[in-house]
Amino acid sequence: MAKYLAQVIVMGVQVVGRAFARALKQEYAASQAAAQARNTAGQQSAAASSITGMTVQEAQQILNISTLTPEEIQKNYDHLFKANDKSAGGSFYLQSKVVRAKERLDEELSIQTDQQKQKQQNTET
Repeated sequence: MAKYLAQVIVMGVQVVGRAFARALKQEYAASQAAAQARNTAGQQSAAASSITGMTVQEAQQILNISTLTPEEIQKNYDHLFKANDKSAGGSFYLQSKVVRAKERLDEELSIQTDQQKQKQQNTET
């Protein structure tokens, strides 16, 4: 009788151990996929910074915005572009910085939009 009881206990431990190992593998794979997604997003943003020669933070400071919303970006861009118009006594250099800042923030918004679409596709599948 003790022999059968020992066999049942050993088999039960094996089943629980296999289930635990399978769950651990699945969690590890999900963690690796999430890390890779974060890394890809960071690489895209870094590539955009190197292409435009401006970081997101610098572009936000130039346009004087705190959140990345298209409406706020466009509003501040229009104001600063007009204020720095050469015919109004402004600086062409500052006006070009305003244009580059808007381009950089628009690129960042498109990167974020793409990331959200990918997350939605990943959760749907």
